[in-house]
Amino acid sequence: MPGAVLTEREHSVPLVHGDPLRGTISVFTRELAAPDGLDRPYLVFLQGGPGFEAARPTSPPSGWMARALADFRVLLLDQRGTGRSTPVGPVIPGAAPADQAEYLTHFRADSIVLDLELIRAELGVERWSLLGQSFGGFTSLTYLSLAPEGLREVLITGGLAPITNRPVDEVYAATWARVREANQRYHARYPGDVDRLRTILRRLDEEDVRLPNGDRLTSRRFRQIGMWLGDSAGFERLHHLCGFNRSMQRFG
Repeated sequence: MPGAVLTEREHSVPLVHGDPLRGTISVFTRELAAPDGLDRPYLVFLQGGPGFEAARPTSPPSGWMARALADFRVLLLDQRGTGRSTPVGPVIPGAAPADQAEYLTHFRADSIVLDLELIRAELGVERWSLLGQSFGGFTSLTYLSLAPEGLREVLITGGLAPITNRPVDEVYAATWARVREANQRYHARYPGDVDRLRTILRRLDEEDVRLPNGDRLTSRRFRQIGMWLGDSAGFERLHHLCGFNRSMQRFG
């Protein structure tokens, strides 16, 4: 595409590393390189989540990807269970809840790291660099713990797990205070959205509203859009969503 060369790959990896009898899954990667940078070192981007696919590049590349291509080839990973990798699926394997829970334990950061180590060997890379964002930062720390010999350097833009003895409750308490303050700033900017949001939440509690994939959209699930309050354009995205809901009500 203009400004970059894309190479897409599907890698076969064990569902359970160390137990080949459990079968394999597919992990998808997309390599992004400048036309004159096909031999540059790799920068592996570990995105936030968990449960989100890798960022998709624009044409031509923009933002941090455009800057990264000056020094690296960027490897974008659809972490196992996301995007074009083998999905977890609407039906989780296992005859009993305990079996299903055990299956899900193989989609954590440790398995993602071991997937990348297999991919690194497959591509013949001695060491590569990491860029971890949010959950990707947590996964980067796991990588440093499990396989530091495969890393040249690690850049973390968010998601630095507590590494001291301070209890995690303190972290969540601090997060709660910041989220509450962001809510207050949002409603000060858009005071009319309070009633609209309450209407949406009440309707989701009273009605069986379904998403395109068949899952129910509950009021608790809807509240997860509060993550937008931490984004530079999040206030406006949330406000436009509330305005769209009002337009839909107007037209029945």
